[in-house]
Amino acid sequence: MNVDDLKSSTGEWLKGVGNQSDIVISSRIRLARNVAGRRFVNRASDEERTELEVLLRDAIRDTGLLEDMLYLNLAKVEPIDRQFLVERHLISREHAGAEWQRGVALTRSERASLMVNEEDHLRIQMLSSGLEMEKLWASIDELDTALESRVDYAFSDKYGYLTACPTNVGTGMRVSVLMHLPALVVTDEIQRALRSLMATRFTVRGFYGEGTQAVGDLYQISNQATLGVREDELIGEISGVVMMIADYERRIREAIMERNRTAMEDCAWRSFGLLAHARTINSEEALKHLSKVRMGVNMGVISGLSVARLNEIFLWTLPAHMQKLEGRELDPERRDCVRARYIREQLAQPSKS
Repeated sequence: MNVDDLKSSTGEWLKGVGNQSDIVISSRIRLARNVAGRRFVNRASDEERTELEVLLRDAIRDTGLLEDMLYLNLAKVEPIDRQFLVERHLISREHAGAEWQRGVALTRSERASLMVNEEDHLRIQMLSSGLEMEKLWASIDELDTALESRVDYAFSDKYGYLTACPTNVGTGMRVSVLMHLPALVVTDEIQRALRSLMATRFTVRGFYGEGTQAVGDLYQISNQATLGVREDELIGEISGVVMMIADYERRIREAIMERNRTAMEDCAWRSFGLLAHARTINSEEALKHLSKVRMGVNMGVISGLSVARLNEIFLWTLPAHMQKLEGRELDPERRDCVRARYIREQLAQPSKS
């Protein structure tokens, strides 16, 4: 298994199934862990980072819990392949761009991804389609326990797991839910919805997490701190927040359809028409119109397309995916032409579902 093997799928987290999958694209749980007695990655020497990479790579393999596991030494991976992994949410932008010894272990389903020598020595991540926090927690807890039996984690009886960033100290857990909220955006209700998060432990980030902007009406809801709160409490709280926002989005969609169904249909079909005929289109514009089409599919305005199919198209319009599709590097202008051609071809095909 290598990076090119991932070209034949879109990953489990984009299947368009699971609880609340009409609005919730994916759920993610990530655990930050460090090896006891070792300096944090940003303070470690090159020799120490290399030792950690070998230690953790072997520990991950020894668990035997990751089927069809691929382990990549990112220092030896081409830049375009690293960006490909970023676009699939399998590694972070920071992990892709670092210059020291580092790696990532992942499964063919792309459900599990373990980053070695990112900000922390180890970042364990589980992804799934829809709102599936309890199942994710059971899986990641099993893997974390297996790793902890092989690696001595840095842990304080007073503070919990010790991490490079103080906001991760405690459980070391980040829970994130990627939501599609086009109705809230088009009616300018999105800011009201997001303000409701201010009184909670959670915040809103862009498509690629902290420091990024929302694209395609996609918003990522994540917890802000991990100290002084149990894992099950975080999972319960974010599930409640996500359900509240999802309900708000649905009510706005229903109100739009009741007030002016024709306008809704026109919006969705205009976007479909543009995508079906454009000869050049940039990534941002493509995601904007795919968002409108996705809402049209979910609201029964557009038939013959599935959410899973649209998720696949969405993924393959991203820059690194365009270049992997062509098998060569492309300048931005050429990418826009290839993207438009790919979308036209995909929308002209019969639905796979």
